[in-house]
Amino acid sequence: MDFDYTDDQKALKDEARRFLADASPISVVRGVLEDPARGHDEELWGRIAEQGWCGAAIPEAYGGHEFGYVELCGLAEELGRSLAPTPFASSIYQFAEAVLAEGSEEQKQELLPAIASGESIGTIAVSEGPGTVSAKRVKTQYANGTLTGTKLPVADGMAAGKAVVLAMGSDGPVLAVTDLAGPGVSRQMVETIDPTRGAATIVFDNAPAQVLGSGGDGIAALARVQDRSAVLMSFEQLGGADRALEMARDYALERYAFGRPIGSYQAIKHKLADVFIRNEVARTSAYYGAWALSTNAPELATAGPAARIAGCNAYWLAAKENIQTHGGIGFTWEADPHLHYRRARHLGLTIGSVKTWKRKLTDRLEAQRAARQAEREAA
Repeated sequence: MDFDYTDDQKALKDEARRFLADASPISVVRGVLEDPARGHDEELWGRIAEQGWCGAAIPEAYGGHEFGYVELCGLAEELGRSLAPTPFASSIYQFAEAVLAEGSEEQKQELLPAIASGESIGTIAVSEGPGTVSAKRVKTQYANGTLTGTKLPVADGMAAGKAVVLAMGSDGPVLAVTDLAGPGVSRQMVETIDPTRGAATIVFDNAPAQVLGSGGDGIAALARVQDRSAVLMSFEQLGGADRALEMARDYALERYAFGRPIGSYQAIKHKLADVFIRNEVARTSAYYGAWALSTNAPELATAGPAARIAGCNAYWLAAKENIQTHGGIGFTWEADPHLHYRRARHLGLTIGSVKTWKRKLTDRLEAQRAARQAEREAA
């Protein structure tokens, strides 16, 4: 089995890279960094929407272009390389995937066209503070068609117009859709390690909402959505990790110490070799996840967490070693390595920490092993 992009998909990636080099240079990223209240670059978001990227994996029946999930993964990789300050991850990897995976036909027809065109921005509001999300920790209430409670931090919560919210219903946790511009909703910007990706505290006070799809176990539904999001986000992390490695390599070749490039010293070579290996592991896991996602294979239950873990580890190592390779200027505001450090930390926590995903993967592998054992015993 060949896990790689086709020639057409490679051409799409190349075009995306050229587009982002023009539309999202580091100056655009720094513009948002130095003015955190913006949350994202609206002009860049508009240009991305014009390219049709928002609807890349959304079916034509719901206003999308239906290029495919592998194509969306390629776009995510290029967005990660460029550090594009947009709500693409929240709106497309999370909100759109939640509606596609769990929404009713009517909800898909109502919500997805505006997401696919970029006219509307979506997000998912899950966390209610530090800690792993679980049914026992959900305090936000859903009753009589309204939401009451507080979610924080909510990625791109200031920019989003719609949100899928994890709340406690009469029969257990549910996912509910609400209009963030509607009554009963108040928002406040919160500071994070990466100001180029805005976040907010959102308070719901009897805000009108509707259950996503037919309801059911909201925790299980969230897990299915996050498996899909994990694959897409792993490609964004992979793109960032590759770019951080390139930055470190380029600096190591041009920075001289004791009359020779620092890249000629074994200490630097070994550091960058470790990053390269970690990136290749992440690439393999991400590609396998893309296959599982694009074919809706049962293996997504383990491929998603594996891609997530490898993506987080690769980007985190690459971002750290990029700073170390740059030495004394690596951590300064004027140098660029800290931009990848910030993004690596942000993406590493957005849908749960590595520790959470390792536990999830272990539990699922154990469940699969137990099921196979039971089948053998029954036979």
